[in-house]
Amino acid sequence: MNLNQVTLPVDDMKAATDFYETLGFILIVDTPHYARFECPAGSSTFSLSLTEGESQHGAVIYFEHENLDIWVKALTAKGIEFDTEPTDQSFLWREAGLRDPSGNKIILYWAGENRLNPPWRISPNSANSELGAHSKN
Repeated sequence: MNLNQVTLPVDDMKAATDFYETLGFILIVDTPHYARFECPAGSSTFSLSLTEGESQHGAVIYFEHENLDIWVKALTAKGIEFDTEPTDQSFLWREAGLRDPSGNKIILYWAGENRLNPPWRISPNSANSELGAHSKN
């Protein structure tokens, strides 16, 4: 199974699409109530859904880039404001935080090998053992 995409709720589609295009994402579907973007370096996508009057939940979306600090500096020069500047985290990622015009939290980060293979990664056998133990109860 693979993740297809993440959809974020937005309250102003025009402001949101402009924001994500400024971040460098490629708009591939554009309707008044729905937009989909392709990530510049691959086949991953994410989308926006207009939620006027609906309650929004605390979605957080993560975008990884090897040259995080350069990316953040370029976005800052374009007027994007960050809540937190690039900072090394205890979980071995470097990340910066910001919000889109609808208030959705965005983390730009670089984890490299630590994203899928952190030093504390559990082995598949121990995960299956835990799953088996829980499913017997």
